[in-house]
Amino acid sequence: MVLGAGESGVGAARLAKTKGYQVFVSDKGKIKKDIKSVLTNNKIEWEEEKHSELLILNADKIIKSPGIPEDVPLLVKAREKGIPVISEIEFAYAYNKAKIIAITGSNGKTTTTMLTYHLLKNGGKNVEMAGNIGTSMAGLLVDKNPDYLVLELSSFQLDGIVDFKPDVAIILNITPDHLDRYDYKFENYVDSKMRLIMNQDKDDVLIYNIDDEVLGAAMQKLNIHSKKIPFSLSKENEYGAYIKNKTVIFNIKQKFTMSLHEIALQGKHNSYNTMASGIAANLADIRKENIRESLSDFKNIPHRLEFVGKVNDIDFINDSKATNINSTWYALDTLKGPIVWIVGGIDKGNNYAMIERMVAEKVKAIICLGKDNKKIKEAFEDIIEPIVEASSAEEAVNKAYYLARPGDKVVLSPACASFDLFDSYEERGDKFKAAVKSI
Repeated sequence: MVLGAGESGVGAARLAKTKGYQVFVSDKGKIKKDIKSVLTNNKIEWEEEKHSELLILNADKIIKSPGIPEDVPLLVKAREKGIPVISEIEFAYAYNKAKIIAITGSNGKTTTTMLTYHLLKNGGKNVEMAGNIGTSMAGLLVDKNPDYLVLELSSFQLDGIVDFKPDVAIILNITPDHLDRYDYKFENYVDSKMRLIMNQDKDDVLIYNIDDEVLGAAMQKLNIHSKKIPFSLSKENEYGAYIKNKTVIFNIKQKFTMSLHEIALQGKHNSYNTMASGIAANLADIRKENIRESLSDFKNIPHRLEFVGKVNDIDFINDSKATNINSTWYALDTLKGPIVWIVGGIDKGNNYAMIERMVAEKVKAIICLGKDNKKIKEAFEDIIEPIVEASSAEEAVNKAYYLARPGDKVVLSPACASFDLFDSYEERGDKFKAAVKSI
């Protein structure tokens, strides 16, 4: 039984079918036309706009979408009956033959996944990427047979693993996110992230951010068997990566250095992503010349500090992928003011106090783009004037353009999920870009 007919659900259903399972897909919402075609063409039965409880509770195994919380009553009943409930990642792992580099963190995991893939691909490896980045691991294994698999994994995906074990695990950082899904307890979210390494042994590797205090405290509580390789903005280490005198120093299999100015991804947060990916590539025996070249020519993902255009000497920057407060902190830290900041959406438990000082220093005006902006206004009304509201990307861009002056930056960095006004952060970013181009 596969619950959810999104990318991961369809991938799991296809893989299960090829392995001889009798497969049924159930989605509480409407299933898209193209997905129905895929299921029908693969002779997979499905239902939409309901979950048939009797049918589901008669399954031998349930693979659930990452979007479905672990504690919904139907899944509680299934577990009480002894039916295993797992994630698509866990199911796919049983049929995987590739070396796995798995990446998690509250921020930067998509960039690091794409950069690691870029490094291995340019280094001549037979590599694919999947997971939270948009391609299911299960579906990919139906179509491809890679030697290396780079996976971006969210906490939701990690909640459903049992035996999954990456050869190389990368943990970038842990900051409050998705607290609405974890009973508003940060420690529950931290525990979820640390599941990435729970099955690793002495032959595996953990690449980790030694500067992250939350991650450090979480590691202290665990009996970690894997080989630990740190990276840091300032702490020198004999085995790992760090920055000194504006130079990245890699001390792993191959020792080499690279000037920060040569690296395509700029900003402190991207220095972390660069070091983590560079270590992973080094472990995969990519030549240092290839690593240097790939780190200097990489193009970042859309919707992450993406320069959209300049109008009357005002820069417009799309950071729609910043769906939590820490992502927005990185954006404000990277960019020079004055900034007209577009923020808002569905709050996932944000603590705006952590960016108050930076907002006071760099932001000249705030545009709230969301249905409920009360928390944002209360957080900043004493330090920023004006704060105005907008109910569409076009309205937000027009108001920002009116408030900005030559030399300013208009930055969409919402710190919130998009689902109150948009279908996804991609749609939010695309509508922002379209609005800028129509000025």
